[in-house]
Amino acid sequence: MEYMTESTNCSPGHILCCECGVLISPNPANVCVACLRSKVDISQGIPKQVSISFCKQCQRYFQPPGTWIQCALESRELLALCLKKLKAPLTKVRLVDAGFVWTEPHSKRLKVKLTIQKETLHKKTFYYLEQLILKYGMHQNTLRVKEIHDGLDFYYSSKQHAQKMVEFLQFTVPCRYKASQRLISQDIHSNTYNYKSTFSVEIVPICKDNVVCLSPKLAQSLGNMNQICVCIRVTNAIHLIDPNTLQVADIDGSTFWSHPFNSLCHPKQLEEFIVMECSIVRNVKRSAGAGMISKKHTLGEVWVQKTSEMNTDKQYFCRTHLGHLLNPGDLVLGFDLANCNLNDDHVNKMNSDRVPDVVLIKKNYDRTKRQRRRNWKLKELARDRENMDTDNERQYEDFLEDLEEDEVIRKNVNIYRDSTIPVESDTDDEGAPRISLAEMLEDLHISQDATGEEGASMMT
Repeated sequence: MEYMTESTNCSPGHILCCECGVLISPNPANVCVACLRSKVDISQGIPKQVSISFCKQCQRYFQPPGTWIQCALESRELLALCLKKLKAPLTKVRLVDAGFVWTEPHSKRLKVKLTIQKETLHKKTFYYLEQLILKYGMHQNTLRVKEIHDGLDFYYSSKQHAQKMVEFLQFTVPCRYKASQRLISQDIHSNTYNYKSTFSVEIVPICKDNVVCLSPKLAQSLGNMNQICVCIRVTNAIHLIDPNTLQVADIDGSTFWSHPFNSLCHPKQLEEFIVMECSIVRNVKRSAGAGMISKKHTLGEVWVQKTSEMNTDKQYFCRTHLGHLLNPGDLVLGFDLANCNLNDDHVNKMNSDRVPDVVLIKKNYDRTKRQRRRNWKLKELARDRENMDTDNERQYEDFLEDLEEDEVIRKNVNIYRDSTIPVESDTDDEGAPRISLAEMLEDLHISQDATGEEGASMMT
């Protein structure tokens, strides 16, 4: 008897689409492009047809506000003219590629094919940076502030003011920048040139409560800490903690760009767990050359269960840096790494025994009560923007909760008392942290004096 073996070609590192079952490369949504297009339309709001004026006599195209230019068919100049018609809608997405689709020359139609990309960014670091700009008055010399899909645009009349802003950003957050300039006009008689300078600043794509995986070389240089870490704060450096040993490390901008890493999970993937058992780990074994240990956290070993799986007996065991906050019956938010596809090169090279099943992030409180009892507010930059979507509102609410829970971040932010909310105790029935009145500033207006009454008119 002979056995026939069928040769199969397996593609390592591929998964099946959760909708149609097609073999695809891993991605954050775990969905193929066809299924993703059927559910999400990122081109919504971009017009499919626009009108361009063309003169038959001089064979020129009209470029607003009052210029007629001559462009050959399928030329770069004509493509730029077409894209200017879509300039405003394209600010919401990232333009990857653009090109013409062939049409009959006498059809009086121009077909352009666009390749666009849209991503959801973590904006909590931007919200923190906005408060720093307001506190130190770095927005006073700006002509205009415009919000775009991947950040903010600041406009200045002087190059020195722009350079001052770049230096401020380098001092406050981990970032890097590129500078460029374009010639606007020149006068050959007086030998004067007018340039438009642009500074592009890129901030590290890491926010508070992100779970990251460090490269083996970087983890070893930080005191042989584990590769899986939690970001507890982003100031002028990225502050990480190892939830397995409480070892902490600070990563500045230059170190990050030399050994880059990304967030393993999106904040939308946070799941709610209930604490079944919790015990404090007193004696922690430290390896040779280990770094500093956090004094503000307590190492704990917990058994947790998803609130969505209470009808089952499936529980997860993990170590956490939240041992000083958790008790049996508490609700906590965390990432389920055991049941999600981690599309990260460093994680794929790790031993599976070194990757925890669950990483707990923070204790969960009733958000509705926290919003109702919040008797303080923040100021915002006056900028051109559209209405905030649901994801932006959720991230802004997360940032407000971070201010209540982290006093280190609060020291760098001006917090103003909201007189419309009655004053209550510093903690509520659930023990949710709150900001004390001593940390708040009075929001005085020019029309009021120090007593809160109408001020007297100024004498000239």
